[in-house]
Amino acid sequence: MRKVRDLRPIKVENGALYAVNQLKLPHQVEWVKLSTYAEVADAIKNMVVRGAPLIGIVAAYGFAIGVKENLSRAEKVLTVLKKTRPTAVNLFWALDRMWKKFEKYINDQLDKQEIIRLMFKEAEKIELEDYHANRAIGGYGQVLLPEKANILTHCNTGALATSGWGTALGVIRSAYEEGKEITVYVDETRPYLQGSRLTAWELTYEGIPHYLITDNTAGFLMKKGIIDAVIVGADRITANGDLANKIGTYSLSVLAKEHGIPFYVAAPTSTFDLSTESGDQIIIEERSEEEVKKCGECSVAPEETRALNYSFDITPASNITAIITEKGIISHVDREHIQKFLTYRGV
Repeated sequence: MRKVRDLRPIKVENGALYAVNQLKLPHQVEWVKLSTYAEVADAIKNMVVRGAPLIGIVAAYGFAIGVKENLSRAEKVLTVLKKTRPTAVNLFWALDRMWKKFEKYINDQLDKQEIIRLMFKEAEKIELEDYHANRAIGGYGQVLLPEKANILTHCNTGALATSGWGTALGVIRSAYEEGKEITVYVDETRPYLQGSRLTAWELTYEGIPHYLITDNTAGFLMKKGIIDAVIVGADRITANGDLANKIGTYSLSVLAKEHGIPFYVAAPTSTFDLSTESGDQIIIEERSEEEVKKCGECSVAPEETRALNYSFDITPASNITAIITEKGIISHVDREHIQKFLTYRGV
């Protein structure tokens, strides 16, 4: 087995949350101090922190910070944090969990300092649960990969998108740790370049062999027989198995299906949203046109040109080979098998 280094994108010190500023990577590792819930909300909204599991964890800490600021305004804190990003379900899952605990502590008539302590404790628990879930996802998922494999991945699904280790990139990390001969093909992932800026940085940090490719190169690599599997993360999985994930995921699923290549989704069970029947019901976040019209600070389009900037797309369950979770693998992706799997695993 190889020794793989452990990245952690956040830390808590003296009641404040510190996060790696992902807008500065790969050129600078800058830790941003988030002392108020408003600062936490801005960090999520402006993608200083991003990745479905991580924004849920950060929002949980943001709620605890907000309670510390003003316990009587907890409901406003909840509302502000919920409005930061609309698509990833982990945000709402984590905040709903924090709110239920808060209501219980209020009903139990605990004193303010004890409530604050317990809210930070709950956020920490969410963070630790996510890390252990990621390690389990990696363990289950790496079994699906051959001893020698070329893996295509999209966006960033590693330690920087979670509490550490990662989901889809966590599977790759675990396979590499087990001694498998892994080469990763990294989609650049326009317009925010999470692949080239973040995933390539993580793989470089770990010493895992990889190639950066333009988003448009993926299909040609599949046609040439270079890609053995595609592994992506998830921002929301509906009751019927449809997937919301970073824009471009749907295209990759179609290409993988056309070329007979396994298309795997790696996500914790907190990403399942059984209250949403299908992908058609998911709100897709649209972001600023300027993110498309610029690459970093460089303008790449006429000022007058309009741009569409969908952050996510929907991949139908029929295009997914398997979903890898911390509870095991769902190898038949449809409503019946998802429900049976989650019920049997006690989720």
